[in-house]
Amino acid sequence: MTADAELTFEFTPNASPVPANERAERLVNPGFGRVFTDHMVTIRYAEGKGWHDAKVGARAPLTLDPATSVLHYAQEIFEGMKAYRLADGSAALFRPRENARRFRDSARRMAMAELPEALFLESIRQMVRADRDWIPEIEGGALYLRPFMFASEVFLGVKPAAEYLYMVIASSVGAYFKGGAPSVSLWVSQDYTRAAPGGTGAAKCGGNYAASLAAQAEAIRRGCDQVIFLDAVERRYVEELGGMNTFFVFDDGSIQTPPLGGTILPGITRDSLLVLARAQGLTVREAPYAIDQWKADAESGRLREAFACGTAAVVTPIGSVASPDMRFSIGNGGPGELTERLRDQLVGIQRGELPDPHNWLERLD
Repeated sequence: MTADAELTFEFTPNASPVPANERAERLVNPGFGRVFTDHMVTIRYAEGKGWHDAKVGARAPLTLDPATSVLHYAQEIFEGMKAYRLADGSAALFRPRENARRFRDSARRMAMAELPEALFLESIRQMVRADRDWIPEIEGGALYLRPFMFASEVFLGVKPAAEYLYMVIASSVGAYFKGGAPSVSLWVSQDYTRAAPGGTGAAKCGGNYAASLAAQAEAIRRGCDQVIFLDAVERRYVEELGGMNTFFVFDDGSIQTPPLGGTILPGITRDSLLVLARAQGLTVREAPYAIDQWKADAESGRLREAFACGTAAVVTPIGSVASPDMRFSIGNGGPGELTERLRDQLVGIQRGELPDPHNWLERLD
């Protein structure tokens, strides 16, 4: 099968796949990001040659020269998306074109070769077809797909690389948070910011996540589940968690989320929830929200619910927020009515259990 008229995927089945009985054992409780499938996709890029050598083959370790550019200058991007098993046994992707567009935008920001959207989409389809038996049948189970690309040219020097390796691997997953996490507690980072205007906040690159780890470790030390970052300019306005967007639900039924503006990752789950909320007739605002206002609204009862969202965790209620000089709870400290309703609608569409008026689901043969 081809993504365009010129590039064909060469498929070589894994000669030693995981036996069916062992695979079934792994899928009973896969956790998140620990159980990997039999195959992977690779496509190469070189200046003057373009994209070439598209393959689906056995998942295997990589061999890299010590001077491989990514190891020194961090030209690397990735995506996160899921394939779901539907009631009739078929598989489906959720809004994969949005992932393709964001991957292209991330590449542009990192001065990397841009993978054509059609080629990105076909690589994902090829991966799911190769390893669809790895989609867990447990509640909340899915095949987590990780497309990524890095500078593979061997050289030392600060310039965009001339060669890139694009890959897709897959992982069988269950719930992102252990125990289902009825809600998460957040630590407001005082010493770190996630992104600044003009930076890479809107790109899905590994450096953004690496930069968040010290703040996340601090949150854990402080007894919280996750870190939440404030803006880098005034250190006042709520932006996002280390890997999830944020939403706020008020007593008048309206919803608010921080505006994108280049410092916040344009989450596909975020956008989907905005569309679903507006379709329900809810008032939706994309506007700055100050941390002191968050505290005041939570304590007065004006703020009824808050939640974080992303591909991995889907929708997760925020129960409490803490910093060195404040601590407050939100609503009843657990899932709220509107949070649950939006989550159920989104998950129902993703799994083919509810109508899909926006044509978000792509069913695979």
